Amino acid sequence: MKELFQIIDDTLLFQQENEILSVTAWGKDSLRIRSAVMGQDLNECDWALTEPHTAKAEIIIRDDGATITNGKIRGEILPSGKLVFYNQHGKLLLEEFMRSRRDLFSKDCSALEMVGREMIPIMGTESYQLTARFESDPNEKLYGMGQYQQPYLNLKGCTLELAQRNSQASVPFLLSSLGYGFLWNNPAVGTATFGRNITEWHARSTKCMDYWITAGDTPAEIEENYAAVTGKVPMMPDYAMGFWQCKLRYQTQEELLEVAREYKRRNLPIDVIVIDYFHWPKQGDWRFDPTYWPDPDGMIAELQEMGIELMISVWPTVDRQSENYKEMLRKGYLIHVDRGVKASMDFLGNTCFYDATNPASREYVWEKIKKNYYDRGIRLFWLDVAEPGYSSYDFDNYRYYIGSNLQVGNIYPVMYAKNFYDGMQAEGQENIINLLRCAWAGSQKYGALVWSGDIASNFASMRNQLAAGLNMGIAGIPWWTTDIGGFHGGVSESDEFRELLARWFAWGTFCPVMRLHGDRAPTMPQFGTTGGAICLSGSPNEVWSFGDEVYEICKKFMEMRERLRPYTAELMRQAHEKGTPVMRTLFYEFPEDPTAWEVEDQYLYGYRYLVAPIMELGQRERNVYLPAGSRWKNMDNGQVLAGGQWVLVDAPLDVIPVFERVDC
Repeated sequence: MKELFQIIDDTLLFQQENEILSVTAWGKDSLRIRSAVMGQDLNECDWALTEPHTAKAEIIIRDDGATITNGKIRGEILPSGKLVFYNQHGKLLLEEFMRSRRDLFSKDCSALEMVGREMIPIMGTESYQLTARFESDPNEKLYGMGQYQQPYLNLKGCTLELAQRNSQASVPFLLSSLGYGFLWNNPAVGTATFGRNITEWHARSTKCMDYWITAGDTPAEIEENYAAVTGKVPMMPDYAMGFWQCKLRYQTQEELLEVAREYKRRNLPIDVIVIDYFHWPKQGDWRFDPTYWPDPDGMIAELQEMGIELMISVWPTVDRQSENYKEMLRKGYLIHVDRGVKASMDFLGNTCFYDATNPASREYVWEKIKKNYYDRGIRLFWLDVAEPGYSSYDFDNYRYYIGSNLQVGNIYPVMYAKNFYDGMQAEGQENIINLLRCAWAGSQKYGALVWSGDIASNFASMRNQLAAGLNMGIAGIPWWTTDIGGFHGGVSESDEFRELLARWFAWGTFCPVMRLHGDRAPTMPQFGTTGGAICLSGSPNEVWSFGDEVYEICKKFMEMRERLRPYTAELMRQAHEKGTPVMRTLFYEFPEDPTAWEVEDQYLYGYRYLVAPIMELGQRERNVYLPAGSRWKNMDNGQVLAGGQWVLVDAPLDVIPVFERVDC
């Protein structure tokens, strides 16, 4: 069997029939696995694994197979071609699912004839449908994978769509309670199934299989290995660590300035204020509409004098009536539609998305942004609709510069973030941060702050966001936030919504970024009749807009966020240097505590503050688990309690249960 194997540098190769399989030492305690058939190029693209690999492997070829060892991980290829992975102690981490008659003396012997790596040709193309199968440990817990609108932190038993949608961000890295991390390094549209009986990864169209696996003794070690090969966030600028004011939408320059002035008159801390979409004449013009924003330079200067940073909304859509549409169409800078009318979104106009995977298209868009925004002094951009947000998610109908949407579509938000990051970096800017509605593996290194999209304004939605934020952090996206209060359906005068806003605002204090946004009801009358005025505005969404009681609560937590600023800066430094999540599951800090792996409705803001949000209407107390191994101080009443116990905590409307770790 030795003739099936070959060693090239730090790579073990296995070739059988029409497949070639490579296993390469790639980063600390990690291996990268690639497989292709019929002569396809294994090195076609690195996708998320952009950092060079420097590991040295020990490779041994035997009569009964071959092994490759890199630090704490060992991969084994059996004569049947099956892959198995172990840690440094010989503990089984992961093994391919195989049921065939190739080995009559193996537990895998079966008439099912199912293999761990299956590539089925898509007739008439050079692409394949890929399925990778692994054995499932029913007691394993799995975390990460990005942002999905469901309440489950532990993803075991879930099926997830590997596709980008508004409020869904597929970031296919998971962390296992068994002691490994796994990146599905493939931007194809597909599914991931984490069943009790089998784990499956499926790509609807691809040219090769590519994944990466790492071993570690703690979740933190695994997370740091992952960040080392996919990239880390920049250092967050100081102005992003406080409170951000936003709404759908400020319709005029004077309206926005008056809101900023009112925050200052009330002596409320505010770092950022946002001009939302349709401040432009047409989508794809990428400039201020002079009718409603007549003096941007004066507006920016006044905001800077008040110490407030301005963020501008940018959409990747180009209206057929835009001044740039014909040129971009002629030069091939727009996403192609394979069939039907050349339009991919119909929100307030027939529009196409610019192709962020095309370097020439990226350069064209940045030139417009630089001229109309950046050169005026704007250093913060809201890159909305980053999935991109098709009106109809017909993934098989869109084609990008680098391939079909089915094959590469999940990479779009990375390229969108890269477009602005590269442009800003070329201008000499450091500590770059931009807000996006989506992400994929590697987005973090381009300064992507991801928010959870256009979510509903209710407590069930709030609960979903907690799971989403924690899993995004584990998936390698440490900068994450929500629309405080939710986006859709918040009625400003409703007592129920006001309670929701108060609870969400308190929670937002302990999120990586604290940002108030939403489309509040009722809708305001239209202001103006031309350009962006076709997009209506929601009701006021400032902290004084929801009654005196809510205002005092918001003021309390805005001031608390300010007091946390030095600590938040410390957390952002950890994220920048090591890839550490800002919001951390209990087990991330306390992996030896079994209960910490079971609690899904609490988390740690960094290493010091245990946060237990109130996520039910009318709730005024809740049980909180204090992890073993530390003592905990109730931030509301000062009581210090031992860890390793559940406690019942009072939670009136102006209190969020928070405990400070007193021995760290």
